[in-house]
Amino acid sequence: MRQVSGGLRVALFAAAFAVFGLVQAAMASTPYSESAFKSAQATGAPILVEIHANWCSTCKAQTPIIDALAVQPKFKNLKIFRVDFDSQKSDVQKFGAKMQSTLIVYKGNSEVGRSVGDTKRDSIAALLDKGL
Repeated sequence: MRQVSGGLRVALFAAAFAVFGLVQAAMASTPYSESAFKSAQATGAPILVEIHANWCSTCKAQTPIIDALAVQPKFKNLKIFRVDFDSQKSDVQKFGAKMQSTLIVYKGNSEVGRSVGDTKRDSIAALLDKGL
């Protein structure tokens, strides 16, 4: 068996950590379903609904911000649902969203905040705070 050099070992570890981070970030949001959303509302948990499009550069900028905030202890109970702007048009309409990159925060059954096109970490964090 071949011995792995120290530099290669560090590079392999860094690559594995990066892949783990991508997997963990991808798990921050759940694809939207009405039943899962209603269940989350019934618990009274804070909820973020992302109206998202894969082609949207603003949505792509929002994703790492939301993922980073979601792992903070104060947002440990935050439920994140992603509504696909292109394939879930009826759900987009139910939420009253006119465009992708819309973020909607609920506290239980009540909508407590909404933003469109926001890519600033502080203001997204303030929006999420409204659901706590």
